[in-house]
Amino acid sequence: MLVSPPRPTRADSDVSHVATTARRFHDRRDAGHQLAQRLDSLRGQNPIILGLTRGGVPVAAEVAHTLGAPLDVIVVRKLGVPTHRELAFGAVGEDGVEFINTALVQRLDISDEAIAKVRTFETDELHRRLSLYRDVLPALDLKGRTAIVVDDGLATGATARVACRVANAHGAARVVLAVPVASREALGEMDAYADEIVSVVIPLDFSAVGESYDDFDQCDDAQVIDLLRESADARWS
Repeated sequence: MLVSPPRPTRADSDVSHVATTARRFHDRRDAGHQLAQRLDSLRGQNPIILGLTRGGVPVAAEVAHTLGAPLDVIVVRKLGVPTHRELAFGAVGEDGVEFINTALVQRLDISDEAIAKVRTFETDELHRRLSLYRDVLPALDLKGRTAIVVDDGLATGATARVACRVANAHGAARVVLAVPVASREALGEMDAYADEIVSVVIPLDFSAVGESYDDFDQCDDAQVIDLLRESADARWS
């Protein structure tokens, strides 16, 4: 089991390239194109782009294409409150890396039994997806590399925390979290997990990630696999 503690808050960790506007994105591809423009300065660092499955992968694929960088995935599963599954009380990622929002668990009085049940279900699903994706693309070596962790948005930050910790545990020299849209609250808690945070926009009145997209349809396994294959083919062509 790889368990990486949160990075200590550092003076040089920062949130860069942000705007507090009501900008919208047509879809995840458009969001990735706009995000890539904010990441162009990292092109010379030979980065690896890591899309959070599943919705972050179309965004990451566009970033990888624009920067001419390899694409990989990080599989993370949100741990949802049993009575309100869209609300995350934590997340679990590859190699047993986990984050639990203990304050929320206590406030909602979520039992140990309920936590264990959700964790088991989501871990099983994580392993299913990981096996599926790794049949298409073996994990890229992050040791000594700049890892750009990409999602389609940052709401609570639970899955992003775990994804950054996975990248760190796998040896990334530098971890950059990049999202098209983010809530102020989540951004304020992420500097202990990433060396740099890049966001295209921080809405003044954030309600949900999907509110910033015209098209926010679900991304399925087939789409993730197609994007991984396309990226791998482009690198070797």
